[in-house]
Amino acid sequence: QAELGLNEHHQNEVVSYMRFARFKRGMCLKTVDSCFQDLKDSRLVEDTFTVDEVIDMLDGLQSVVHSEVESELINTTYTNVLLLRQLFSQAEKWYLKLQTDVSDLENRELLDQVAEFEKSEYTSSNEKSTADPIKPKLAPLNEGGSELLNKTVAHLQEENEKLKTRLRTIETQATAALDEKSKLEKSLRDLQMIQGDQKNNANQDITELENKVAALKSQFEKTLNDTTANQKFLEEDLMTTKHDLLKVQDQLSTAEKELEKKFQQTAAYRNMKEILTRKNEQIKDLRRRLSK
Repeated sequence: QAELGLNEHHQNEVVSYMRFARFKRGMCLKTVDSCFQDLKDSRLVEDTFTVDEVIDMLDGLQSVVHSEVESELINTTYTNVLLLRQLFSQAEKWYLKLQTDVSDLENRELLDQVAEFEKSEYTSSNEKSTADPIKPKLAPLNEGGSELLNKTVAHLQEENEKLKTRLRTIETQATAALDEKSKLEKSLRDLQMIQGDQKNNANQDITELENKVAALKSQFEKTLNDTTANQKFLEEDLMTTKHDLLKVQDQLSTAEKELEKKFQQTAAYRNMKEILTRKNEQIKDLRRRLSK
């Protein structure tokens, strides 16, 4: 038996459609035959006809046959569109995008293969002594896969809760960083008052530190805004594909890496504070010596 390169289920679906098409084709041929028979019964009642009468009969027959064939071809086109609609609807249910190659519809080798398949299937069907088993229908669009969808939704909700927890952690870390920034600013102001002779150099260092702190604050705020926007997008589009969720997770991971990087950079502030503290101790020691 000829094969079409499909699995058993899909091949059975093709056989079912070919039987439907054969039935429709047979009905169309019967309609055309009836057109000729009607002409014979209604017009061919005399032994001789003139040329004009023959032409008139042929024109009428041509008009009727043309109308019937055109109607059947249009109906066949619409039927094929409905079949494609069923397949595409099921594919979209699973977020698949099917493609068709119209050029293959005129491939003579493939058409001969289909004809051979139909012939062998029709022959084997005639040899069966019992009725054909009922072929399975296409799965309804509102059934099948609902369990998987529910599991996906539950998993997405779990991921959403994890992201919320991570967001709260980031917000806490950002708040702590802002507090640290405030402490650094206060320490820098105190150091400015103590430095005296080293005011110019200290002012330059303080300005540099303040710029770094401002940049860190801006990046913290941007990270928080991006994280909040991503969280809102995830909550609103929870029923979309998991790819969107992975994208949000990637953005949150990037934000965490940037945040950790900025936290590591604050060690320079502590080092500067220790240096300035040592200098203050030196100044106090010099003042004590001068007093003595």
